[in-house]
Amino acid sequence: MSVENDIQVKVKDIFQGYLEEKKHRKTPERFAILNEIYSHAGHFDIDSLYKKMKDKNYRVSRATLYNTMELLISCNLVRKHQFGKNLAVFEKAHQSKQHDHVICNSCGEVMEFCDPRLQKIISTVEDITGYQVIDHSLNLFGTCSKCKIINQ
Repeated sequence: MSVENDIQVKVKDIFQGYLEEKKHRKTPERFAILNEIYSHAGHFDIDSLYKKMKDKNYRVSRATLYNTMELLISCNLVRKHQFGKNLAVFEKAHQSKQHDHVICNSCGEVMEFCDPRLQKIISTVEDITGYQVIDHSLNLFGTCSKCKIINQ
């Protein structure tokens, strides 16, 4: 069994357990949405997910997508981001490495990056404040190299 298949099985089990615990229905549509998300790399929005599922002949409404996304966020299988422009984007959360984002103000491209120095900053903040940092989010906004060339 491949690593990707292992993850698919694991997230399905987590989601199934969550739905049972919260007494939600375990519909094929919900599991198809989960499968589509975990087959996708990177960030996505509801419209692109809806189009992708329609192209594959899934009978999923936008309402079902929105409701399922809320369930997947609640059980920590999906993360929601608001990178400006009032458009929510999502990414899979299970076994994803900690990372931050740089977002282009012109074209909206989102790039992930990881800088180990941030962990040292977080440790320093914990020492100074007495807080235990559980999670963090860092979004940097600017102009990507492609848009800089276009705008010159």
